[in-house]
Amino acid sequence: MRFLQANVVILHKDLADDFEAFCHANRSPLPLLYRSKPGEWGCPPLAAQADIRDDCPQYCVFEKGVLVNKVDSLAPYTAQLQDMVTFYLGCSFSFEQALEKAGVPVRNVEQGRNVSMFKTSVPCVKAGPFHCPMVVSMRSVPQIKLDAAAQCTHQIPLAHGGPVHIGHPALLGIKDLSQPDYGDPVELSAGDVPVFWACGVTGAEAVQSTSKKPALAFTHSPGCMFLTDREEATVSHQASESEECPLTFCISQNPLHYSVASKMAVQRVRAIEELIGEDPGQRGIQALFVQDELLKACLSLSYSSSVLITTGFPTHYMHNPPEETDGPPGAIAMAAMLQALNKHVVMVIDQRALEMNQWIMQDAVDRGVIKSAVPMMSFDSSGPDSALRFLCHDGDPSKPRYDHLVAIERSGRASDGNYYNMRGVNIKHLVDPIDDLFITASAVPGITTTGIGDGGNELGMGKLKKAVKAYMPNGSLIACDVAADFAITAGVSNWGGYAVACALYILNLCSIHRRYVQKGLGLLPTPEQHSLWAASLPSVAKEEEMLHILVKYGVRSGKTANLGLEVDGLTFHPTHSDVIRRLNDLSIEKLQQE
Repeated sequence: MRFLQANVVILHKDLADDFEAFCHANRSPLPLLYRSKPGEWGCPPLAAQADIRDDCPQYCVFEKGVLVNKVDSLAPYTAQLQDMVTFYLGCSFSFEQALEKAGVPVRNVEQGRNVSMFKTSVPCVKAGPFHCPMVVSMRSVPQIKLDAAAQCTHQIPLAHGGPVHIGHPALLGIKDLSQPDYGDPVELSAGDVPVFWACGVTGAEAVQSTSKKPALAFTHSPGCMFLTDREEATVSHQASESEECPLTFCISQNPLHYSVASKMAVQRVRAIEELIGEDPGQRGIQALFVQDELLKACLSLSYSSSVLITTGFPTHYMHNPPEETDGPPGAIAMAAMLQALNKHVVMVIDQRALEMNQWIMQDAVDRGVIKSAVPMMSFDSSGPDSALRFLCHDGDPSKPRYDHLVAIERSGRASDGNYYNMRGVNIKHLVDPIDDLFITASAVPGITTTGIGDGGNELGMGKLKKAVKAYMPNGSLIACDVAADFAITAGVSNWGGYAVACALYILNLCSIHRRYVQKGLGLLPTPEQHSLWAASLPSVAKEEEMLHILVKYGVRSGKTANLGLEVDGLTFHPTHSDVIRRLNDLSIEKLQQE
């Protein structure tokens, strides 16, 4: 039988309320089990006949925020403790048995070592005078056991809950796993992935970092926790598997990065992905379908802070303007949701069409399709490092301006260097080399790319070029040769853009995903934020407004025959409008179930 363990922080009573607020604002590293009264040695809810002065194997003594000693007993400080409050905080040691029962090897136990603990570059949410970087513990987990590790620890929120990061330590500001700040170095086995949980040693960091340096404070010594009388199993939080079962997905190999979402959210996004695979043009687009490309792209976009979107397919090469109506509405729908999620969004457009697209964007704002205008620019490849300088400050790959590039219905470069419409007509003279940005981004760690298309000749669909050449009309000629990290296929590219907006909405309503993105810090979104996101969802009315705007500037439909649109592009085929309504319904249904 194993018992719940607790981290300990002991502060003067004048700091107690602020520290409790700090715990509530940072629940993952500091899950509060019990707050004592001043001068109270025991903790009745956790242990009978406890005496905090002697119940930890070792204590750290701090004076004015500086560690001055480690002692085996606090009895000599009894007089000072009369005016001090003890905080008992959950500890990750309490979930190690759960990991073992789930078949997850615990490497530090196998190696007879203390767990590795690291200071991160992730700041905790400030409360009063308390502020500090979060501390995490690291346990390496076999890749095939990541779901099991996330699921069993998620059910124990009083022991820090599920992981806050899975993947490369540098994403947390950790330079070397062999040099922990606390505990012992633990060796990874072949096939292991570093998994990080919030750690209660964050409390000791808070004591040292507080702007009001306490004359005296105590914590447990790392690895020397308070042992309660409560069995570990009693803190297990039973949750409905359909709603609260976390699933892990790799969203980047360089740097290695996994994300997490609930089983319910994953199922909803997969339903959206299936829906947009309907093929009104009967091109055989389902031959290009790869499951979870939409999910992984949107999991990645959740982490982005600055997104660059491009669109524009001049298929009507004999007309002015040569653009089609597929692409811009989907691009603006994605931008609207990204803006609502506080992402910085910029669009890059062919120079010849830049002014027209700026007018289209302003009209979209005026008609309520999007809240604020997205800045637009063009890209001119004037030298070998033009793309790198466009993407990164001073051309420095360690300082990217954008962390995600998205192309939707954007002409893609074929293997012969030309650009083709679906009929095999070369339209290279109408296309700027925006493909170079995606090619360059593939070599810049930290920039992810997504392509959205409905024929295989769109930018980013090079990831699927073998299937395009094998199954799509004129595939061997038109197939885009430039790959994106994620390739989302849809019956109509606009649907792919709407799907991204809806999937982002679903994921950000998922408490498991939001907690993971926020590293377990801060509060979950408010109802007001939910309402803002909901107002940014795509709709039939918004697309009708977009089509009116596009027609105003002479933009023509590229899929008139396939979608049953009238020549002026203003009448929907029932299938088209139905898909948009069903996308919206799937998203709103998620909100209602939350």
